[in-house]
Amino acid sequence: MSQLPLQHRVGNARRSFFERGAAPVGIVPDTILQSWQRCLRGGLLVDAQPEVEPLPDARLRELRERQQRLWRLARPELDGLAGDIAATGSIVLLTDEDGWILDAEGSPAFLDKAGRVALMPGVRWDETTVGTNAIGTAIVEGRSVEVRGGEHYFAPHGILTCSATPIFDPYGHRVGVLDISGDARQQHLHARVLARQAVAHIEHRYFDQGLADCELVRLHHDRTLLGTAREGILGFRNGRLVAANRAGLALFGLDHRDIGHAPYAALFDAPLSRLHDDGALIDRQGRALHGALTATSAPGARRPAPAPASRPATTSAPALRAPLQADASPLFDGAQLESLERARRVLDAQLPVLVLGETGSGKEVFARELHRRSARADRPFVAVNCAALPEGLIEAELFGYEEGAFTGARRSGSTGLLRQAQGGVLFLDEIGDMPLALQPRLLRVLQERTLSPLGGGKTVQLDFALICATHRDLEQAMADGAFRSDLYYRIADHAVQLPALRAQADRVPLVRGLWERLGQGRQLQRATVDALAAYAWPGNLRQLASCLRTLVALSDPGSAIAPEALPAYVRAVPAAAQVAASLPATGALDAITQAAMRDALAAAEGNVTRAARALGISRSTLYRRLG
Repeated sequence: MSQLPLQHRVGNARRSFFERGAAPVGIVPDTILQSWQRCLRGGLLVDAQPEVEPLPDARLRELRERQQRLWRLARPELDGLAGDIAATGSIVLLTDEDGWILDAEGSPAFLDKAGRVALMPGVRWDETTVGTNAIGTAIVEGRSVEVRGGEHYFAPHGILTCSATPIFDPYGHRVGVLDISGDARQQHLHARVLARQAVAHIEHRYFDQGLADCELVRLHHDRTLLGTAREGILGFRNGRLVAANRAGLALFGLDHRDIGHAPYAALFDAPLSRLHDDGALIDRQGRALHGALTATSAPGARRPAPAPASRPATTSAPALRAPLQADASPLFDGAQLESLERARRVLDAQLPVLVLGETGSGKEVFARELHRRSARADRPFVAVNCAALPEGLIEAELFGYEEGAFTGARRSGSTGLLRQAQGGVLFLDEIGDMPLALQPRLLRVLQERTLSPLGGGKTVQLDFALICATHRDLEQAMADGAFRSDLYYRIADHAVQLPALRAQADRVPLVRGLWERLGQGRQLQRATVDALAAYAWPGNLRQLASCLRTLVALSDPGSAIAPEALPAYVRAVPAAAQVAASLPATGALDAITQAAMRDALAAAEGNVTRAARALGISRSTLYRRLG
């Protein structure tokens, strides 16, 4: 974005947009530009005075009474913020879900100044009424928004700089907005952070009395943060996520639209009862989350106490973690962290990233971490498995449809998965399995960034960053005519190859790092670690993690697991590896004698694949050399 002072930059942008009809991309934030475009399409005349009148006192009292719970839960934050920000000449405002201002507190002088542009209780500050503004635009965007000075649509509002964050109830419904506003001539460096923190506390209070007929889980990587507004809270009913706070959704890369849809089994391997026994749950990414569980059958259930502090902490191997990233995945080594950083820079430049790797190598884990590190981290991450969607419905699921578009279509239609990623990151997993007939339409959407639902309907402008992944050789697929070359070059601006687990020279740190997260206090004997590290893991990280979880299930707490407890396919490999280790270090094929090959084959109990992997050669080479 231009480095000109804000006032000059926004002035240039306004002249470009409102006088010449040009889109000042890169001069103002995309959020502001898109809001200006919405207001213009909605018929708002930028030179007109917004026609707003405060509600009569009686109507305002009725509005406040209807929002009594929101006001009660937000009141501690309003009181605390009002005292802190009054000294900076700022005010804090609370609105309902539609943008009607319920309360305003803070600097008396600025309250009076804000009142001159109708920023006061009893006035509705939505986009359709007062144009681009932090409250109304945050309602549209569903996330925190800052609007500074002349970025407001109407010129009189240029005296304001505002930071607003929507407030959501446990079920993902927007119930209000908290806004901090001040004089546009001053810098308000921390207003957005203060608003977010205040909203986190408000949303946390919604769970204080529990939820009816819901298993309520409180989780965090750091046990000391349980019970604070930074803990993640998830509510499950009949095996489905029905409630969550923002921190709980962020733990799994979800957003409010996933509430009511995400199944428990997609998030965790172990049952919730494991929290009672161990004070921790292991998620599908192999991360240990400390927590506590409360099952309620009626409103008013008391909140659970945090897990006992005496439980052993679970950490990851330091060598496999990103510096200063407390929640970084233990599966990223130094080279992968460098790949993540390069991919992040590409993604933030609005270019697509293609992740390549065998099944189980962690492509989705990589994509979610890339989203977490990107500039769109606070927006949705929508994952679409192109191989899992039924071929007859994949077009409707991706692009959406209007009511009656086809037999069985829902009455209300469907927005489609592409539109759900609006503003965030779209992850197309196993794109190599997308039906050939559907590829041209996806290509057109990616080129034009517009979408028309099935059955007609208004064309929608799309804004998402794109990550694709596949285990297939797309170049071979293009040669075979199974994948379009024009689509390939549209999605492959930057390709990341995730190595197979067998390609990692030293797997011991990885085994130890995963075990520290999964082992629940159990120990692995050194010979067991060596055996696990020696195996080539054709199923990659997914197979390794599954094996470790099985070892936990079949062992007693506090035990030291011996090699004899390993699956037979793992136990056979160390002997073959010892044979390979005795060979010259040059790695030359000529150095591997027939006798060494026969010894490796015997050590692998006749399994040609294991013997070949232990020797670092192909099966065909082993067959050929042995005659």
